[in-house]
Amino acid sequence: MGIAEIEAALTAPGARFEMETVAIGGVPTRTWKYAPPNLALLVQLARGHGTREFTIHEDERVTYEAHFRAVATLASKLQGLGITKGDRIALAMRNMPEWPVVFFAAVSIGAIIVPLNAWWTAAELEYGINDCGARLLVLDDERHTRLAEIYGALPAIEQILVARALTPLSGHASALEDLIGTPHEWAALPDVQLPQVPIGPEDDATIFYTSGTTGNPKGALGTHRNLITNIFSSAYSAARTLMRRGEAIPEPTPKTMLTVIPLFHVTACSAALMGVVAAGSTMIFMRKWDPLRAMEIIEREKVHATGGVPTIAWQLLEHPDRAKYDLSSLETIAYGGAPSAPELVKRIYTEFGALPGNGWGMTETMATVTGHAAEDYLNRPTSAGPPVAVADLKIMDEDGVTELPVGEVGELWARGPMVVKGYWNKPEATAATFVNGWVRTGDLARLDEEGFVYIVDRAKDMIIRGGENIYSSEVENVLYAHPAVTDCALIGIPHRTLGEEPAAVVHLAPGMEATEAELQAWVKARLAIFKTPVAIRFVKETLPRNANGKILKKDLKVLFEDRVGVAA
Repeated sequence: MGIAEIEAALTAPGARFEMETVAIGGVPTRTWKYAPPNLALLVQLARGHGTREFTIHEDERVTYEAHFRAVATLASKLQGLGITKGDRIALAMRNMPEWPVVFFAAVSIGAIIVPLNAWWTAAELEYGINDCGARLLVLDDERHTRLAEIYGALPAIEQILVARALTPLSGHASALEDLIGTPHEWAALPDVQLPQVPIGPEDDATIFYTSGTTGNPKGALGTHRNLITNIFSSAYSAARTLMRRGEAIPEPTPKTMLTVIPLFHVTACSAALMGVVAAGSTMIFMRKWDPLRAMEIIEREKVHATGGVPTIAWQLLEHPDRAKYDLSSLETIAYGGAPSAPELVKRIYTEFGALPGNGWGMTETMATVTGHAAEDYLNRPTSAGPPVAVADLKIMDEDGVTELPVGEVGELWARGPMVVKGYWNKPEATAATFVNGWVRTGDLARLDEEGFVYIVDRAKDMIIRGGENIYSSEVENVLYAHPAVTDCALIGIPHRTLGEEPAAVVHLAPGMEATEAELQAWVKARLAIFKTPVAIRFVKETLPRNANGKILKKDLKVLFEDRVGVAA
């Protein structure tokens, strides 16, 4: 069946994916008619999954009932701490059962949860916390240790809650366990209800930090509708795939998912977590990704789905001990956020017997805009798939004035109920990026006759290493701060499993010296480790530029031909 024919059937009046048009920011927008109005209702409905396991983390198995009791208890405690609707709560924590509890407790009382990148340095976390104006900070022991010496530089923070603290707490810091106990104890918490706070679909729910190619990170302000849209969008994509294969659409069935991407990314939080909660599925958390440990978990827990970035699939496929484990339960290995080779798509299907999956979205779209799986993906391995029914895509010229015809390459614009309101406290950046319901993605792409999108290039200065965004200007600014550096550029070089890695070209000031190792250590001391250039090449002349003074980065890639494909 054709894409348009399937869409008509799935969205027909009375069908599960029926749509309705509502005004969002004054713009008529197609939305999923039967989507819950807010995240508080979602977590209330999820309680109905009862004794099904929601999260598994080492020896901690938390049921949906236990999770709800922890959420409801913490929501009331947060109100007791003075948190009210619209207040920001910063969350800096690795994947563990406390993360979704804090998330749903915050949004259930109308607060805005701000998931911060747990890999950030203290200075980067300080910026995010102060930029959003958070009153409350919730973090794990590792982040607590990292930030302890700069708590005085967080003037808006009134209270700090630390999960699993390994040392005594003092000052504004107290143990999260004092409020809700440990995951083993959540099932025994009192049966309390969620506080009753009026929350509409367009009310603010999240701030996820992204970055442009210039300046500081920007906080994308998401709504309750943005996140809940993903539940139906992901389900719609799955149903469309089944119809394309000529298969019947079954009732939603709980699955077990090995979640190895961080929940502070919209991919894991919005595209994955929301659907898991709605379906009553199970998320398994790993403290640190390890392919051998992952295969043990897949075999023991009969995991149905995993992925996140292509790196995960490559490492499973190429592990020398793979044949020792029964991985036959895997049904789907899906990923996004990094370039992937067509070879990977075929090997997932032929060697695992699992369906490969991919899609396109960004922080500003709260993840899912397109979905791509099964035979469609095998037949179009360089595409990110067609948009879901509530989304629109178009290709615009460089000036953003003229829409380009099918097949031509231009800037990708996206529209739909998943697009965030804008950037937190950055009206100029918001006006430049969000136009009458459309988000200007900065990605260069083309559409084919059936609406499948092909991303041919991303925002020029952004590098994606294993799913982590690296913005060139941020690293370049750190390099420029070194006293020996007078000219530099960061570029992405291809990597077979990570997609890309950062590399730098540097011109030193006359009479000055610096080594590759010295500059790498300089960057590593100031930014998250994944942003450190894997290679640095020194040039005698200043870097080549065009007539406008912009560095011709494409001309620099030849300097790294010896690095292409080198394993990390």
